[in-house]
Amino acid sequence: MTDLRLGPLLRYVDGSSATVWVETSRPCTAEVRCSDGTSGTSGTFQIAGHHYALVPVDGFTPGTTRSYEVFLDGIRVWPLPDSPFPPSVIHTPAEDAAVRVAFGSCRWAAPPEGEKDPVGPDALDTLATRIAADPDGERPDVLLLLGDQVYADETSPATQRWLAARRDLSDPPGAQVADYEEYTHLYYESWLDPEVRWLLSTVPSCMIFDDHDVIDDWNTSAAWLEDMRAVSWWRERLLSGLMSYWVYQHLGNLPPAELAADPLYAAVRQSPDGTDELRAFACRADADAASVRWSYRRDFGRVRLLMVDSRAARVLEEEKRSMLDPGEAEWLREQVLAERSSYDHLLIGTSLPWLLPHLVHDAEAWDAALCRGERGARWARFGEDLRRKADLEHWAAFPRSFAALADLIAEVGSGPEAPATVLVLSGDVHHAYVAEPKWHTGGPDARVLQLTCSPVHNSVPGYIRFGFRFGWSATARALGRRLARHGRCEQPPVSWRHTGGPWFGNQLMTLTLNGRSARLRLEQARESGQGRVRLLTVSESEL
Repeated sequence: MTDLRLGPLLRYVDGSSATVWVETSRPCTAEVRCSDGTSGTSGTFQIAGHHYALVPVDGFTPGTTRSYEVFLDGIRVWPLPDSPFPPSVIHTPAEDAAVRVAFGSCRWAAPPEGEKDPVGPDALDTLATRIAADPDGERPDVLLLLGDQVYADETSPATQRWLAARRDLSDPPGAQVADYEEYTHLYYESWLDPEVRWLLSTVPSCMIFDDHDVIDDWNTSAAWLEDMRAVSWWRERLLSGLMSYWVYQHLGNLPPAELAADPLYAAVRQSPDGTDELRAFACRADADAASVRWSYRRDFGRVRLLMVDSRAARVLEEEKRSMLDPGEAEWLREQVLAERSSYDHLLIGTSLPWLLPHLVHDAEAWDAALCRGERGARWARFGEDLRRKADLEHWAAFPRSFAALADLIAEVGSGPEAPATVLVLSGDVHHAYVAEPKWHTGGPDARVLQLTCSPVHNSVPGYIRFGFRFGWSATARALGRRLARHGRCEQPPVSWRHTGGPWFGNQLMTLTLNGRSARLRLEQARESGQGRVRLLTVSESEL
């Protein structure tokens, strides 16, 4: 009998179709059967001894909901026997219906049942518990996971025990993951969590990677990359990270029509074993980042989401330094400006915040100037060392890209076809806040906000709390201006202020977008007595 190893994950959903991702124990035919009589099938494909399928289902009626089951070679494998959860469902949105978007980033896997959680309640676990308790109540239409879905470089004690049974941890890379097989274990640890497994089976999801999906500070600079390429285990780690990301996260981001036209997906499905084809793709991505696009677009009624790769698409040469390569930047511009009258809200998902606390922004711009040689070779060496130690590699560390994004937002947010809001959704920095920019000249008509939410389930050390609170202060702004003057930094095209936060804890933000209105809610997972955990609303406001 074929077993369901992981999943199902409900990924793409629109008014008439959906895709469901599964991993199985051996080759088979995967089938999704819905309670309204619709169904879809797909044969599995093989990567490195593992078997996967992305099952398309269509023929749905917009504005309806149906439960579904998963069959492998005709045998039902989902729902699991004696499942305590309600049936998994596929809800197809009605035209012009309100859209509810939940988002966050940075999730360590929850510890095994019975073990104390060292970082407190998991916000995704808590969301799943709330939805399961009231299946007909409020739930997100889509869950955006904005990076660090797995931690290849910070493994749990349980994973370290598993790794130690497989190889000698005294050999590099030690307790970090080394290859594709070990990446699969990270996804099992994270997505077999019963609450999260059920949540991902019944709420559609969109994902994008960040650094810890590969390694901390991935693609910080050209010098960093040169040093890493000299490390013996790096190439296998990077290729395995990109291969596993393509299988476990990226494929499900794509609409069925794009999947049907994807030559790599076709090649992998047609091959008895697609490992070589996928590995060759990862090699091309490593050799030439511009040859691969991980960014993608999704439209939810009159809400447009552009998920932007702010890790692998970077140009790292100091004189050409850019967050996005030219092709990626042009793609973003085309998607932002295409059929502007067809959407009321533009969401730009980027794992790294565009607007940071003022001191952090100025420190990153100053450091970029030092590394560029504005103060000579000695300062450049100091700047590179500081950049790595202090993680100075957000949008502010790519000043031309920061300004280009500001200009693009001003352009799309102006004129008679301007959307009501342009919202930049980010994570990474282990706290949450809302920041509002103001253009020095030529600002947009749309409401523009930076919405940052992190972590979903991770640690928030005291020095981070202090640093980010201080970073917004008047004293910090004055210090930042001194750094900017020392680095001879150009003034950015916008100034900004924080209008909410900072908030610390395991948390999620939820946007409710209805017509041209937008409402934001921040919720934190907190213990409420007698061992129970719930999502507590910390802030709610109209945008």
